[in-house]
Amino acid sequence: MEPDSTPTSAEIATATYLRRHLRFGWWSLLCFLTLGIVLESLHGFKVGWYLDVANETRRFMWTLAHAHGVLLSLVNLAFAVTLPHLAADTVRLARLASPCLMGATLCLPGGFLLGGVVIHGGDPGLGILLVPVGALFLFIAVLLTARRATALRKPASSQGPEATPSGPRKREGRRRRR
Repeated sequence: MEPDSTPTSAEIATATYLRRHLRFGWWSLLCFLTLGIVLESLHGFKVGWYLDVANETRRFMWTLAHAHGVLLSLVNLAFAVTLPHLAADTVRLARLASPCLMGATLCLPGGFLLGGVVIHGGDPGLGILLVPVGALFLFIAVLLTARRATALRKPASSQGPEATPSGPRKREGRRRRR
């Protein structure tokens, strides 16, 4: 974009989605890292209602919530960085992929977290039902983004011999034997 030109509506929308995922990614990363610090503190202080054998499911669910939350926060940041490179269909992609990714970031770890709050004889609570919903949201967001990234073409100036229809050029001459 030139300094004196006005941005198009697609550029404005792309910038909006980019800012949204940068903010959401960094703040959710902070929240899930804080959860990890709390879990480490519970472990370090040997808190019984967290470490007792009867609470193994709770510990596992909350560890999964922390791990998935941190990972999905980083995926949000990667999505924000990827958006400007997806060019023409960025707005159409972001309109569906963005809420799916944000929903996955809330539902997947949230389901593990809520599933560990109330345990029924070693089984997680009903909050665990959010996990498949979050997984579906994540699958949709990643599928849409991967398809759009696959559709990218190399710029004409960067096409090398491997981009020719006949394939890579064969080496001329004999190969040396060792």
